[in-house]
Amino acid sequence: MKQNEIDSLSLLKAYELFESGKIDEIEVGTFKGLSQIHGYIFKDLYDFAGKIREVNISKGGFRFANSLYLKEILPKIEALSEQNFDQIVEKYVEMNIAHPFLEGNGRAMRIWLDLMLKNRIKMLINWQNVDKFRYLQAMERSPVNDLELKTLLRANLTDKINDREIIFKGIEQSYFYEQ
Repeated sequence: MKQNEIDSLSLLKAYELFESGKIDEIEVGTFKGLSQIHGYIFKDLYDFAGKIREVNISKGGFRFANSLYLKEILPKIEALSEQNFDQIVEKYVEMNIAHPFLEGNGRAMRIWLDLMLKNRIKMLINWQNVDKFRYLQAMERSPVNDLELKTLLRANLTDKINDREIIFKGIEQSYFYEQ
């Protein structure tokens, strides 16, 4: 299957996750919850959907956490506090450094991030207003300093946590970041 077919089908699965109400069954802020999201949107597309990767990966010269340590690292990330915006973004950054799946981490993690924001502080990111270039740069720098990412995301918070258009446009934008 070609990548654009995988993207199209997984995007439909992401919509379905919300439309079906199954998103409300996802554990918030846990690796299990992230794995449930990943598994749902990539099942039938990747045999590794929702499963911890067993090989090392990198992107743009950045090497993500060594696969040998993921089972040890993930519970520590899960245990991080998520009581306010700063803590939630810090947890998101740490999970991004871990990059627990072979493919599809960003798409699944942005949904995971929004679930934490929605459930903990009654906000979510209006992703359609987050510039791709600025976001990707901020993510690249976030392991060293997450202030740029926090500033960018905070400026695009919305309290319209049940607005279907904002949620679905956000999912579409999330896929655009990966192209």
